[in-house]
Amino acid sequence: MTLAPQASPLLSLTDIGKTYVEPVLGGVALQLHAGQVLALTGENGAGKSTLSKIICGLEPATTGAMLLDGLPYQPASRGHAEQLGIRMVMQELNLLPTLSVAENLYLNQLPHRFGWIDRARLERDARALMAQVGLDEIDPWTPVGQLGIGHQQMIEIARNLIGDCRLLVLDEPTAMLTHREVELLFAQIARLTAQGVAIIYISHRLEELKRVADRIAVLRDGELVCDDDIAGYGSADLVQLMVGRAADAEIDLSGRDIGGPLLRLRGLGRTGVVQPTDLEVKAGEIVGIAGLIGSGRTELLRLIFGADRADSGDIFLGHGDAPATIDSPRAAVAAGIAMITEDRKGQGLLLTQSIAVNASLARLDGVSRAGWLDGAAEAEVAGRYIDQLGIRSRNGEQKVAELSGGNQQKVVIGRWLYRDCAVMLFDEPTRGIDIGAKFDIYNVLADLARQGKGLLIVSSDLRELMLICDRIAVMSAGRIVDTFERGAWSQDELLAAAFSGYLSPNGGGNGSTGDTNDNQTNKAAPLAAA
Repeated sequence: MTLAPQASPLLSLTDIGKTYVEPVLGGVALQLHAGQVLALTGENGAGKSTLSKIICGLEPATTGAMLLDGLPYQPASRGHAEQLGIRMVMQELNLLPTLSVAENLYLNQLPHRFGWIDRARLERDARALMAQVGLDEIDPWTPVGQLGIGHQQMIEIARNLIGDCRLLVLDEPTAMLTHREVELLFAQIARLTAQGVAIIYISHRLEELKRVADRIAVLRDGELVCDDDIAGYGSADLVQLMVGRAADAEIDLSGRDIGGPLLRLRGLGRTGVVQPTDLEVKAGEIVGIAGLIGSGRTELLRLIFGADRADSGDIFLGHGDAPATIDSPRAAVAAGIAMITEDRKGQGLLLTQSIAVNASLARLDGVSRAGWLDGAAEAEVAGRYIDQLGIRSRNGEQKVAELSGGNQQKVVIGRWLYRDCAVMLFDEPTRGIDIGAKFDIYNVLADLARQGKGLLIVSSDLRELMLICDRIAVMSAGRIVDTFERGAWSQDELLAAAFSGYLSPNGGGNGSTGDTNDNQTNKAAPLAAA
């Protein structure tokens, strides 16, 4: 239970605005009390992250003022804000991959004796903190870079629970978490609010907001359009506030001709990660892969794309009887396979480059003349996908690093649309994307299927897979345990299958612990310019 709001707010915002080249935030006024959970939502690019960064000292406001406990508050840096008890878990992680989990958790306050790090105390403290967020089974000396995105997210959350925390900002905290991890996070939120900690909870998952929040604040185009008790709002009301229209309830999957197989896996596997796997994707078909984090979903896509090397099995393309040789991402692209990776910043984008450069990266021969890049051709490609995917940007010359997470994901998708591959692998295609933009992406996927592409989609959102897929294969402990046809599945059956590999006496077949995380192997191969 959260504490009843006090008469004096912990944090007050008045007329907060931010302008880069153009205004991105304007006239925002909010109050937050100790022990209160404020749900902050809105479309990608609406200003949520900008507002949070201003509160947490990562960006200065252009206009307006803030009060903390009634006193002027203007943090000069993130460190300054943290000294005052203001913490933020960002959607894009801020961990050092070569350091261990324990070292990342206590990086700024490593315990020491006589000038040496006290490893025994560091391990003891790290294990206690990791247990709070359900990471008991991970060795605290494991390098963070060997863990997948979901586990890294929980480490980032745990790190911000250390010390005196008065206000915690959580930016899309559950985007890559399993159901179990989400429940652990909610338990931590309840514990913190009971201690008087205020929470700003940023999420596009509207069903979560009512579970954790007292109030709802909605931003649209940089302006605050709602600040009210959340009890009076349903999901449809919030969608209307966020996007100014109702989101579609269904996706039109008609007009497709399901053809012959485009992709066939026969015994494809990698020891300790993915057991020998058979799978088929046909022309015009959308096949989903469900499963828990650590079940081997991402690893399977990486094997298909050549980012990791399989040690068993074959990949067949089309009707060919001879297996394809796919030993690198470059070979996969040449064979007509595209991959939209879950880690868009680390493996999907050149952040310092423009939208135009990123959108055309997978097909440079289309934007070059006599060996030289044609800027006008790049701009035309960028403009096409900015319009088609609704990418919020000034123009095609804007740096990708300046875009919101959802718009960055759209740039990655646009690149592969431009490449026009027959087989398209999507790993968490709508992670961090608001509900309005999600349906834009779903319609793009449906259009690709109508064009005869074969789509293989990994998603942690079962409802997403149930909405857009023709078949759903469920992975558990490194192997496909069941496959469901459209109309023959339920969320309960999919969840039961996802847990099944860990419940049997021989569960955990994808590794000695049965708890390896997606993307745990070979994190080094970048997929941006395969």
